[in-house]
Amino acid sequence: MTLNEIQNEIIEEFDALDDWIDKYNYLIELSKDLNDIDKTFKTDEYVINGCQSKVWLKAELVDEKIIFTADSDAIIVKGIIALLIRVLSERSPEELMNVDLYFIDKIGLKQNLSPTRSNGLLAMVKQMKMYALAYYTKMNS
Repeated sequence: MTLNEIQNEIIEEFDALDDWIDKYNYLIELSKDLNDIDKTFKTDEYVINGCQSKVWLKAELVDEKIIFTADSDAIIVKGIIALLIRVLSERSPEELMNVDLYFIDKIGLKQNLSPTRSNGLLAMVKQMKMYALAYYTKMNS
């Protein structure tokens, strides 16, 4: 599936839910499906700065695609990172550098998070794009 197809699928899933209580519960369900990051990566080196909760994010380049793994100590945040990984993992660095994550606004995610969680969401996206830039630079140098 393309990035936009996955984003549209997420928008449809959230549109089918009645209110933000249901949407938060859905994020909690998504968090349960996230494969935990290996404990050896739960270090300060992999923590995303700017998040209220602890979020660990690891990226590796496999066959010119970035594979993300992550974990969080907060269940809603873990659901949010699961959504981001669903959209962004297994993509080329160039694709990630130029991605428009329109699903975040379409599902009302930023507007329905506390200001600190909203800042954390932006920090997660920024970190994922920074990994993409680093791998892109490495591949093209």
